[in-house]
Amino acid sequence: MPTRTLPRLDAVSAGDKPFTLSIRWRGGQESLVDVSGLVKTFCVYEPLRHSAELFRKVRAGEHGADVVWTDEIDMSADTLWRLAQEQSGATMTSDAFRLWRERKAYTLDTAARALGLSRRMVAYYEQGEKPIPRVVALAARALELT
Repeated sequence: MPTRTLPRLDAVSAGDKPFTLSIRWRGGQESLVDVSGLVKTFCVYEPLRHSAELFRKVRAGEHGADVVWTDEIDMSADTLWRLAQEQSGATMTSDAFRLWRERKAYTLDTAARALGLSRRMVAYYEQGEKPIPRVVALAARALELT
C-alpha cells in the first residue's frame, strides 16, 4: 500500500470573512478555507461561534499538524487540507482518478465516454494538470458501483 504524506501547515490566520482561515502549507501553497460548516455543527466549536475575537486567536499547532484556539479547541491539518481541496474543486486526486480508471479497466477513451468528457480532459485530470471537479469525482464514484 502506498504511503501517504500527511499535510502540514506553516502558518495560519483568521481570514477576512467570518469563519475562514488563511493557511500557508509546507511547500508554499496557500489556501483560504471556510470552516463555518464545522464550527456551526460541532459543539466543541461553540465558543468560536460566539466570539470573533477568540476565532482570530487561531495559531498553528505543534509540528503544523493542526490549528489551535485553546487547549480544548483545535482542528487537524488533514481536515483543513480536505476542505481546501473540496472548496477549490479538487475533490479527487489525480492518483485516485488514475486508480479508478485502472480498476475499471478503462482506457482513456473508454473513461472519457463513460464520464461524457473528451479524452484530452481525462488525460489532464489523470496527469494532475487540471483539478478534478466535484461532479466528475462523483460520477467516477458512481461508476465504481456499476
